Amino acid sequence: MEKVRLTQYSHGAGCGCKIAPDVLSQILKTRIEFPNNASLLVGNATRDDAAAYLLAEDKVLISTVDFFMPIVDDPFTFGKIAAANAISDVYAMGATPILAIAVLGWPINLLSPEIAREVLAGGQDTCKEAGIILAGGHSIDCPEPIFGLAVNGITSKDYLKTNAGAKPGDFLFYTKPLGIGILTTAEKKEVLSPEDKGKATNIMVQLNSIGESFGKMPFVHALTDVTGFGLLGHLIEICEASGVRAELELSKLQWITSLDKYIEEKAIPGGTFRNWNSYKHKVSIDEKWVPFLADPQTNGGLLVAVAPEALEQFSVFLKENGLASHSEPIGQLYPFSNDLPVVSVIS
Repeated sequence: MEKVRLTQYSHGAGCGCKIAPDVLSQILKTRIEFPNNASLLVGNATRDDAAAYLLAEDKVLISTVDFFMPIVDDPFTFGKIAAANAISDVYAMGATPILAIAVLGWPINLLSPEIAREVLAGGQDTCKEAGIILAGGHSIDCPEPIFGLAVNGITSKDYLKTNAGAKPGDFLFYTKPLGIGILTTAEKKEVLSPEDKGKATNIMVQLNSIGESFGKMPFVHALTDVTGFGLLGHLIEICEASGVRAELELSKLQWITSLDKYIEEKAIPGGTFRNWNSYKHKVSIDEKWVPFLADPQTNGGLLVAVAPEALEQFSVFLKENGLASHSEPIGQLYPFSNDLPVVSVIS
């Protein structure tokens, strides 16, 4: 199999390919009226990670699809990341994944079938790690390589987590370090320091399976994963769906590595400023932090809203499950006010 740099065959990378939030809102405005369906528990309205459909009194089907263009050069690793990112949408609903099918777009005239096979193998490897089967899929010949999964999951109605459950007083936690988009862009531009090679990849391949446990916690009021809209964008989604506002503490955030030198090198994904232009009127922030907090994350961590009375209990749980560095809250939620920004970032 020939050696290739997959990232050179795509105009975007990973979740940085996502359409900007304001443009997506325009696309989702439909003239088609659907009949009311009491079994549809979660649809488009709250910008959640997946749809939720009530199958029986206490059984909910979770359904999602996620795919993107290469964010790393190695085909197998690209497949692993894309699969982990898609499965994350199920974990972000507090659910258990049960089945996946693949979505593959491939430029047959540019890249060999053997390379596509390696991408698929990476996806299969991640599905195996998640305890599910990659059971089929669909492929097309297209100008740029694309891979992802449609994933189904199961949970109970009581365990279902959404963007809309957060309450004033809740504390915010985030389960992975930030900076994925900046580091992957630096690598694509060939300015990534040797000591930072592989750091972003190690984060992107990690499953967010702890979301299953969060689903069983009644004091977890809201849950989402942070991907293409950056930490600010996904926090805004929780705030707007729940009718609250947030204060985010910069000093509490964890970073993969020092990012300042890469910002100076202009290693900033194109999606960063598309994100910022979409929601800047909702945020109070020193603009030097925009490249950091609007940075698209590919298979980023879980953003969790936790009841204040369970703060210590949740922190202990994170420490006991290998997340000690993320066991302090990064912010807090407050009652919504028309006179205040949806998100205020405090230095």
